[in-house]
Amino acid sequence: MAPTPVLTGHVLTPDEATATVRHARWQDYFQLMKPRVMSLVVFTALTGLLAARTPIHPLLGAVAVFCIAVGAGASGALNMWYDADIDAKMRRTRGRPVPAGLVKGEEAATLGVVLSLLSVMLMGMAINWLAAGLLAFTIVFYAVVYTMWLKRWTAQNIVIGGLAGALPPAIGWAAATGHAPLNAWLMVLVIFLWTPPHFWALSLYISTDYAKAGVPMLPVVKGAKETRKQILIYTLLLIPVCIAPVFTGLGGWLYLAVSGLGGLVFLTLAWRVFASTAGDAADPRPADRDLYEVGETAAKRGKPVGDARHARNLFAFSILYLFALFAALLAEAVLGLKVLESPL
Repeated sequence: MAPTPVLTGHVLTPDEATATVRHARWQDYFQLMKPRVMSLVVFTALTGLLAARTPIHPLLGAVAVFCIAVGAGASGALNMWYDADIDAKMRRTRGRPVPAGLVKGEEAATLGVVLSLLSVMLMGMAINWLAAGLLAFTIVFYAVVYTMWLKRWTAQNIVIGGLAGALPPAIGWAAATGHAPLNAWLMVLVIFLWTPPHFWALSLYISTDYAKAGVPMLPVVKGAKETRKQILIYTLLLIPVCIAPVFTGLGGWLYLAVSGLGGLVFLTLAWRVFASTAGDAADPRPADRDLYEVGETAAKRGKPVGDARHARNLFAFSILYLFALFAALLAEAVLGLKVLESPL
């Protein structure tokens, strides 16, 4: 475990340095697995598993969700190992365990590989090999295709790489049924189309970080204006897809209300971003805290103001919208609410 000195603003004497060294704790290794991302993966996977409406033993269901969670954690650890160099240059990520010197890169890589093998093999032996294969593909796609290639080489990194984060519902469905039909892939498509406007809204007000780290995010490569246009285009594609489960026998009246009303709010916020100058000015924040703070208080504390709030509002609501969509599907499945008749 790699120790790290605590910075105090002055040169430390040897005795002071020894006294302020902190060794890695179990929490640091847990942070390697990106627990916030993992929680979203678990939630969408659980929704896919239950939305299949196929009986599965509770223990096997728990094992399937555990494997997906561990697989997501493995992907996060491998990502933190490989991206330590650029994470150290960005305010949002420089406090992560590897760039902060709390965990060695090789330890993060080893953790990622071990968890990957554990999750895939357990899924295959305990559940089925289709779910295990999809889980293995997801890990490889995120850790290799996205992290090692797309993220550093193309402005479409989030678009293509978003497939990795979109697959958990299909893995959950496959775990419950042994196959992945249209409705499973429709949930995947919802997350896939949701990802670009979600992350591009964030990138509009931290684009200077991406530029400093050499990450070719869309605002860095094409500019803020093009990014705002692409956010609107993807939103127009997203909303009909979010409503589509109502017509395929996946969603019911609750889902229709959530997807329709929430979609209207999402579209309104995306239009405001499109019509704004969000991203044209650099973000002056010294660190990643109070992410959604706006107004006069924000100005006094060095936070971005003005049209940047439109990008932040869309970013924040996009999280709520995706959660609400899958929560509606989950609630309908758990409560046994009737889905609407599919005309297909």
